[in-house]
Amino acid sequence: MRKLRLAVLISGRGSNLQSLIKACADPEFPAEIALVLSNKTDASGLEKAAKAGIATAIVSHTGFPNRADFDAEIDTVIRAHHPDLVCLAGFMRLLGATFVEAWHDRLINIHPALLPSFKGANAIGDALAAGVKVTGCTLHFVRAAMDSGPIIAQTAVPVHPGDDEAQLSARIRQAEHEIYPRAVRLIAEGRVRVIDEKTEIDDPK
Repeated sequence: MRKLRLAVLISGRGSNLQSLIKACADPEFPAEIALVLSNKTDASGLEKAAKAGIATAIVSHTGFPNRADFDAEIDTVIRAHHPDLVCLAGFMRLLGATFVEAWHDRLINIHPALLPSFKGANAIGDALAAGVKVTGCTLHFVRAAMDSGPIIAQTAVPVHPGDDEAQLSARIRQAEHEIYPRAVRLIAEGRVRVIDEKTEIDDPK
């Protein structure tokens, strides 16, 4: 059976990328990584990809006069590797509406909160400041509005008394590493449908 081809976009260490690399190493896993792209030359996730024999690319956002030109270039690089699904895994750049629409229902993102709560780059700090007892992570299809789109999967993570951002972030990251490959498997097996901007998931488990 043909495997779903992934392009994974990162900006840093690529911990979620590593969870996908591990999942794809299983011959029975229905997806493979065709490309890892970073907007930063020093992203250590690029080394993880290279060690796994995966093609890598760097498109620095600093080399473009505007976001539209940057988006257009990464779109060109991505398409050269013929992926079926683009996975944002710690990619710290907002993508414009043109790019998002071009990859409609083929672009997913992981966010360290239970959306729609705590959108934005400081989700973990915001959750701590709000005093919530439970937060978590969300895997969702991407839409033009920040941290929005049909939710594919979520995992709850408890907030412990005395938690700081580093402690809570570590537990959320562990949950992300479990939820990302599971969601990719569901998509690859054709179990996820988007209807009226909500997902319907055929998951016997």
